[in-house]
Amino acid sequence: MTRLRWGIAGFGWVARDFAAPAIAASANGVLAAIYDTSGKARQQAASAFPDASLHSDLDRFLGEVDAVYVATPNHAHREIVEAAARAGVAVFCEKPMAATWQDAEAMVAACARAGILYATAFDQRFHPAHLQAAGLIREGALGRLFAVRIAYCCWLDSNFQDDNWRIDRARAGGGALMDLAPHGLDLASCLLGEPLTNVAALAQTRVQDYAVEDGAMIIARSVSGVLVQLHVAYNCPEIFPRRRLELLGTRAQLVACDTMGQTAGGTLTMTDAATGASRQVPVPGTERSPFLNQMEAFAQACLTGRPFPHQPSQDLHIMELVAQAQRQAEATLPHAA
Repeated sequence: MTRLRWGIAGFGWVARDFAAPAIAASANGVLAAIYDTSGKARQQAASAFPDASLHSDLDRFLGEVDAVYVATPNHAHREIVEAAARAGVAVFCEKPMAATWQDAEAMVAACARAGILYATAFDQRFHPAHLQAAGLIREGALGRLFAVRIAYCCWLDSNFQDDNWRIDRARAGGGALMDLAPHGLDLASCLLGEPLTNVAALAQTRVQDYAVEDGAMIIARSVSGVLVQLHVAYNCPEIFPRRRLELLGTRAQLVACDTMGQTAGGTLTMTDAATGASRQVPVPGTERSPFLNQMEAFAQACLTGRPFPHQPSQDLHIMELVAQAQRQAEATLPHAA
């Protein structure tokens, strides 16, 4: 097997606009099959990717693929992952892993029992700018890090797409916090090279007309004492600067703008702590999207048997932090005025 036969379970906008094109462009994978219970979604898939077989039956779909990218609503992840484990199909599951931590734990256990590869699709780990930032941290270019600040915000109203399941508590597990905080917390942990702990959160229902949180602030601390601040939102107008990563150290500050997202590009700027001078940091491979990088990395692990660079235990820890933050936020959630 020289190319991995990918299947996509759940053909929503992320799968349609980012995951499927990334698989099609990858050097070591091919999009073999697409599963969705919606007839409209299957029609869209047929139009965009006519070479892939289409399925509404999960078992038949799994019989045609080597690995499945799971992009259904969060509450449906567990069923698909456990079915894939029974079929011996590797699993690459969107974040958050599930709507609940208990489901996430069961998913990882099922894959471990079956001896199949499981990983979570945290695409921000694979953005070229973030990989460059991680290298600069390891080299000591920033000195002793003391803080990470992230803004990962967007506008998501109740009319987004045909069925905005991301604002349905039962299917999503929460709102903006559940959807966006996993990316920020995981990215901070990956950049620092250590786990986060001591998470706390506050949320709001301030702008949008739905019951789940449309914004949240999360704070955490890494095991060595670096403070992490994360602002996530569904209520931020898209015209505003809304995707920013700041890494603060004793020697320099590193700022990534417009890198938090599914697309390639963005900028990386370093400011010297002694002189105040700023310079643009070149980013190798900046034309490659994080989706393309992560799909090829997962396929390589499947094809070669080499470990995927991020383990399920790391993903479960992030899911646990998100669940803790979600519980705290919902306990004190004020309603819109």
